[in-house]
Amino acid sequence: MTCAACAARLEKQLNKLPGVEATVNFAAEKAHVRFATSETAARQLIEAVRKTGFDVAPQTVELAIEGMTCAACVARIERVLNALPGVSATVNLATETARVTHTPGLTTIDDLIAAVARAGYRATLRAEAGRALEQARRAARYRQELRRFWISAALSAPLLLQMVWMAATGSHAEPLPRWLQLVLATPVQFWVGWRFYVGAYHALRGGGANMDVLVALGTSMAWGYSAAVTLLGLDHQHVYFEAGAVVITLVLLGKVLEARAKGKTSAAIESLIALTPATAHVERNGAIAPVDVASIVPGDVVVVRPGERLPVDGEVIAGTSSVDESMFSGEPIPVEKQPGSRVYAGTQNQNGMLKLVATGVGSHTQLAKIVRLVEAAQGSKAPIQRLADRIAGIFVPVVVTIAVLTFAAWWLITGSAAQALIPAVAVLVIACPCALGLATPTAVMVATGRGAQLGILPRSAAALENAGRIDVLVLDKTGTLTVGKPVVRAVLPAAGVDAGLLLRVAAGLEAASEHPLARAVLDHAQRAGIAPAEVSDFAAEPGRGIRARVDGAEAWLGAPDFVAARAGVECPCQTPGTPVAVALGGRYLGCLSVDDALRPDAPEAVARLRALGLELVMATGDQPAAAEAIARACGITDWRARLSPQDKEALIRALRAAGRRVGMAGDGINDAPALAAADVSFALASGTDIAMETADITLMRDELCALPDAIELSRAALRKIRQNLFFAFVYNVLGIPLAAVGELNPVIAGAAMALSSVSVVSNALLLRRWRPTRRC
Repeated sequence: MTCAACAARLEKQLNKLPGVEATVNFAAEKAHVRFATSETAARQLIEAVRKTGFDVAPQTVELAIEGMTCAACVARIERVLNALPGVSATVNLATETARVTHTPGLTTIDDLIAAVARAGYRATLRAEAGRALEQARRAARYRQELRRFWISAALSAPLLLQMVWMAATGSHAEPLPRWLQLVLATPVQFWVGWRFYVGAYHALRGGGANMDVLVALGTSMAWGYSAAVTLLGLDHQHVYFEAGAVVITLVLLGKVLEARAKGKTSAAIESLIALTPATAHVERNGAIAPVDVASIVPGDVVVVRPGERLPVDGEVIAGTSSVDESMFSGEPIPVEKQPGSRVYAGTQNQNGMLKLVATGVGSHTQLAKIVRLVEAAQGSKAPIQRLADRIAGIFVPVVVTIAVLTFAAWWLITGSAAQALIPAVAVLVIACPCALGLATPTAVMVATGRGAQLGILPRSAAALENAGRIDVLVLDKTGTLTVGKPVVRAVLPAAGVDAGLLLRVAAGLEAASEHPLARAVLDHAQRAGIAPAEVSDFAAEPGRGIRARVDGAEAWLGAPDFVAARAGVECPCQTPGTPVAVALGGRYLGCLSVDDALRPDAPEAVARLRALGLELVMATGDQPAAAEAIARACGITDWRARLSPQDKEALIRALRAAGRRVGMAGDGINDAPALAAADVSFALASGTDIAMETADITLMRDELCALPDAIELSRAALRKIRQNLFFAFVYNVLGIPLAAVGELNPVIAGAAMALSSVSVVSNALLLRRWRPTRRC
């Protein structure tokens, strides 16, 4: 909707439906609808909205999923969720969550949960308030799994020891009576291993197959054959009770170790969340009292003592102190705070008392925003994961086919079903696709968590992956390579023009502008004691200049060529900095020389970016002289000046059309089109909100060296993903043939299967210790 008329038209169309009472709020962009379900369905409401020319904004929820065991489970849950109308779902095995975008009215949260239940799993809505409950639930489930494992290990140990003793001595005599082996193996098979039967049933009923199918089928074959031999008294035949029992025990051990390792992947996020204190000192009615942080509202005055963490976002109104903001920036140097300074929840006050007015509380703090952003990135899928997903979807049926062929081939060759059983079981057991499903998401989780600790916030897993693939990086000048706080170095009036008039008109024109140079002009006028002129009919051409009326006359401000063309005057500006020309009523008033200092770390950051093999291009709307000076100072040889926002976007598209992978770093409104056009975009935290909303990666540290850090982190994450996928693929490529030709005992296959998942997660956890190659 673009205006109140849109709201009125939509409201009218909705109210035409039978049994409907609708009110549409243009400001809130919401429609509140009461309707009789016997007369109108929710789908009809949505169709009416769309026929009127609008759409219903999708909502995103996160579901906690219980019961997933491998990548095939992920694929099945995604399939049933995405089959619902208006639903787009992504399931993450590592976090055991589903991020679901759905259209309200077409599908409810209850529908989503019911669909997951039909697929054989349990889903619950994951809310911020339930985080502690979710952690407690996971801890309780881990303890239960651990107890089951120890019971299973105790029952399986005699069977395993018997197998080791027989292998070591070469004896065929079984130390344990077969009835005792049956007694030990049966509870392991059907009590401890019941989870595999349940999972296999739900998988098959849902038209798919997963790890549970492989484990249940393989161990049941071993137990069933051995039980038949024992009960029928066929003493001349071998039994394989240890194969089924020990495999189940080892698979369970792998799951326990995997759960423990996966718990560490979100440690960075949990550490961020834990930074906000539970109580705060609030000044109310002239008295300071401790209150629950949840009860603080915007506008409350909060007192923070030395050594305490800040409970809310706010603005300092009294006191001075140093605040440790390393949780945002990754930098250990405290930031000085004084009245007027912005402060953030979770940061730590150092040596002075601060009094601040709360501006952001609860889920509206910068910390909460970072947590949501990181969790969204962790829950998303990297493009490289698509290959693993496709393979996982067909993997289990292929493995079952290989196992059947293995059994048939060995039976034909040896004439013994018992001898054919063992390699077939080994094929089923070793081929679990767990490692394949964990390879990418665990690396993404750890990398994004580590990035959050260093002030690097990717919006999605795709952004994290793409950042490491770029080969060209386009850099904005003002606010990116430079400090972004220009100052007026000189006021150069034309002959016969008073400097005060020039500054008055310039300040008036800049008063309504959001260009970085505007603040410099206004600050200079204020210091000179000159009030800005009153202007009307204001209009801006982004990246070029401003037109307005001052004292009834047409006025122009901007780049000299822009003012000369629009005002029809000559603009002889000769300045070492950026010239800002001013014309009024067809007369050239003069120009201001504005300069912006280079960031102290820009040369070092540029050198690091070059060392990463990137081609660098500086793109700016500034004049050639100013652009060349900055480019030369920081070591960039390829620079483009006098570019409008559309020109910057065109530059990005041209580079991409040439087959390059292009990154863009900027901080202003005029950079937004180019940021959106790039393969991956970066915005510094000092930039505008629109730049940070458009960018794929936000750099919370206000320094350029965060840029090479982000690219290095991306490449480190990509290396881990490739390593994990290599481990997962090679494990199966080597393991299945070895099992098929009889070179792997099912017990060894079970141990290898458990080890593969643990090794993938453990390898991803190494990213927690990642550091940039060098710091600026």
